[in-house]
Amino acid sequence: MSSVIEQKKQLVEEITDKFRNSQTTVVVDYRGLDVSEVTELRKQLREAGVDFKVYKNTMARRAAEAAELDGLSDTLVGPTALAFSNDDAVAPARILKNFSKEHEALELKGGVIEGKTATLDQIKELADLPNYEGMVSMLLSVLQAPIRNFAYATKAVAEQKEEQGA
Repeated sequence: MSSVIEQKKQLVEEITDKFRNSQTTVVVDYRGLDVSEVTELRKQLREAGVDFKVYKNTMARRAAEAAELDGLSDTLVGPTALAFSNDDAVAPARILKNFSKEHEALELKGGVIEGKTATLDQIKELADLPNYEGMVSMLLSVLQAPIRNFAYATKAVAEQKEEQGA
């Protein structure tokens, strides 16, 4: 009997560590997905470095309380899966949101963003953000714009001078 309790304590500690160490955790209801759809979802998440697991709600609730994530217990009802991402904060939200568009059975419920409980709307907003490479490319294009505009202006002045000289 005590070994079962020890196993449950270890599981709660494992989930608590995942809550604390992940940049983003997304809570989803997977009821209605068939095996092939869940396999495809797991594959997409695994390729992005996201850990996707199903835990008992009581264990997840205890871990949420231990990680001081008030309000997350409300989303841990019914068939629930958790997607943890340590590296990319946007990846789990984006993948799960896109997958839920194609498969209506998958329902986003809420989650955790950088140690704070997030609502469903916040998770959806996070999913709409570009990934790291997209943000870097946007930043570079913003930084290049003044130089590009200066080059166009210089070229226009040079062309104007050539026309006046001819």
